[in-house]
Amino acid sequence: MFNDPLFVIVVVSVLVVLLILMVGIGGMAKGGEFNRKNANRLMRWRIIAQAVAVVLILIFVFFRRMGGS
Repeated sequence: MFNDPLFVIVVVSVLVVLLILMVGIGGMAKGGEFNRKNANRLMRWRIIAQAVAVVLILIFVFFRRMGGS
């Protein structure tokens, strides 16, 4: 499965979402100036990255069901 480039792209996109989420949670837990400046921006980026990841997952499933490798 790791030989499939689309699968690798899906995994990377999910990891990007996880990274953005962890930075956001860490910023909220710490609070302070970083959280005030970046909390909303990180939330927007997470939502965009999550939407891209979901679309890529759907594309991957579609091609798998069509008999792709």
